[in-house]
This record gives sequence, structure tokens and C-alpha cells, in this order.
Amino acid sequence: MNRKLVRIIALGSFALVVVLSTAWPAQAQDTKTPYPSMAPLDQYLIADRNAEIALARTAAPPSISRDAIVMVLGSHGYETAVEGKSGFVCMVERAWMNPFDSPEFWNPKNRSPICLNPPAARTVLPITLMRTKLVFAGKSKDEVKESIKAAIEKKELPALEAGAMSYMMSKDAYLTDKGGHNMAHLMFYMPLGTVWGANLVDSSNNVSEPFPGSPLLLAPSYKGNPEPIDMFLMGTGVWSDGTAAPM
Repeated sequence: MNRKLVRIIALGSFALVVVLSTAWPAQAQDTKTPYPSMAPLDQYLIADRNAEIALARTAAPPSISRDAIVMVLGSHGYETAVEGKSGFVCMVERAWMNPFDSPEFWNPKNRSPICLNPPAARTVLPITLMRTKLVFAGKSKDEVKESIKAAIEKKELPALEAGAMSYMMSKDAYLTDKGGHNMAHLMFYMPLGTVWGANLVDSSNNVSEPFPGSPLLLAPSYKGNPEPIDMFLMGTGVWSDGTAAPM
């Protein structure tokens, strides 16, 4: 990896740190919760099924999304809209995949295109499907969290598989009401407590790079709350269509 690419990744990671610090603040810091409960179901749905399929595919480059399974959110939860052949799964996540303490957990505007590779489709996707099933059953945020926790303790959810990762490179995503939120990035899922040197910053005074440090970020999602997963993020610098993504 050449010096220029390392610098691009480091810059992207710094930008994403800023994004995460504004997009997912602790609920206690807000004077009020903008979305205290679930909105009417139709606000979370995309009326045009083909539009949701197309949006889901924007999560990854066409070489990946072209042959992927595509799932869409219907009135009874996620369902397969396109049969794929690569083992990848593309979908548009909703706000209830945020951390449970996120003030935007019920934000109906959230549209988060994601493409999961086969290991993630087998072991991370079930978390998404279970959270969604519970939400559609009318469970509160606390009830969803406790149900996920119980399922993990009873081993009703599969253990994380090695090599699980996903793509979130869509320029059309809407992740949060905060500005400057839509960063093209990859996510790597690891067992809780994995030490990769994420979120580290070089504090020395003898460096030439503007934001030197670890190119990896440890995201607030999951992290044992309650899913036993660390999620590492890395900025890509390009959107899924190959155009440059702002850093």
C-alpha cells in the first residue's frame, strides 16, 4: 500500500470519526429524544419495490451487487426480492439497526444500503432479521434489546463467522438527520474485544500528515450491547459507482 493511499484512508477514517461522534451521540446528551417511539409502519417502507432493489445495490460496486441476493422490507418484514448466486446479500437497513441508545433508533427517514459478504450473510444478517421481526411485532426498544440478549444467551443466533464484512458505499444513503453523515466505507465484524489498534491517534509533534493515526475505526454499533461483536470501519474514498467520495 503506497503512502498516498494510506493518507487517503487515514483522512477518511478521521472524517468518519467526526461523523460517528455527531451521528450517534449518547441519548443523555440530548434535551429530548426526537423519535421517542416507532412511527407508523408505512413511514419505514419504500412504496416502489424496484426503487428499493436499486438502492440496495448501490451499497457495493456492481461487480459485487450484480449477482447478490436482494432483500426488501415488506409489510411483514424483510423478504427476498431477487435471487442471487454469489452468496452476498444486499438490502436497505432501517434505523433500528442503530445502537439501542441512539436518539434516532426510530427515525423513519433512515435508509442504509448495505451488502454483506457470505460469512456476514450467514451470521450477521440473522441479527438484522431478528431485530426487524421484533419491531414488526410491536416490541419496544427495550423489549427488542432484551429479546436479542436472551437469544444470544440461548445460542439461538449463530456465532460470528470469520471473515464477515460488509459494504456501505452508497452515495444515496440517509444514515442520520445530522449533516455530513454519508461516508463511503467498509465494515469488518470481529468477536468482542478484538484488538486491532482502532481509533488510535499519533499525538507526537513530529509528523507531516494532518490526521495521522490508525486507519481503522471502532464503530458504536453492536460492541456487546448486547451483540458480542466489534465492528471496525474503514473509509474507501470512492462511492460504489467508482466516483470520488468526499473526505
